[in-house]
Amino acid sequence: MEQRPVLSPGAARPRKLTVEEVAARLAVAASGKVRRSQDAAALGQRGDHDMNPDFFPSRGLVPAAVLVALVDHPEGLTILLTLRTPHLSDHGGQISFPGGRIEADDADERAGALREAQEEVGLDPTGVRILGRLDTYITRTGFRVEPIVGLVTPPLLLRPDPHEVAEAFEVPLDFLIDPANRRRDSRIFEGSERFFWAIPFENRYIWGATAGMLVNLAEVLWGPVAVAGAAPADNQP
Repeated sequence: MEQRPVLSPGAARPRKLTVEEVAARLAVAASGKVRRSQDAAALGQRGDHDMNPDFFPSRGLVPAAVLVALVDHPEGLTILLTLRTPHLSDHGGQISFPGGRIEADDADERAGALREAQEEVGLDPTGVRILGRLDTYITRTGFRVEPIVGLVTPPLLLRPDPHEVAEAFEVPLDFLIDPANRRRDSRIFEGSERFFWAIPFENRYIWGATAGMLVNLAEVLWGPVAVAGAAPADNQP
């Protein structure tokens, strides 16, 4: 596994953001004024293919949505994540946001993300305040994922579905958007080296599409990242 630094030593660290600041920066992102990372900008679309151009699916894409749920604790915002059960055919055993395929009965991507979060972890959709959205993310496995950002207030009365979710847990937002905590890893897949973002946290390994969407969130909330071979970005809070 290759590990590459993504930020130069001594670069600034992100400060804790308020809910109002998060909402404001998501609004700016919706206006198209947020700069993307070099990989995403080069291809004009975000996804597993950002670092691996031949990973763009050749078949039709399945519409999906995830809920990037920010939990508003007095000591700071966290993000709700799930550990998927290992037997699932899509991304089994991986860490992900609550979410899944958009169904015909869903009014839109927001409705799909809220429904999936309720089904997977028991999150009450009436208690979620939608703040905005991130870039569409295309996965190698053929999903067109719409990341919907929402705010929830504790206590969370979660009821994870044991068929889909092995565990639901939270990670501090400031940890996840800090470039010092992410790296560009690689593995050999089908005989070739494949690259992806990874964010290790305690004994957990957040990687792939989930890490890619978190990098997008960091770009929105803090600033663009520096990638291997590029000059460090001007990361200012």
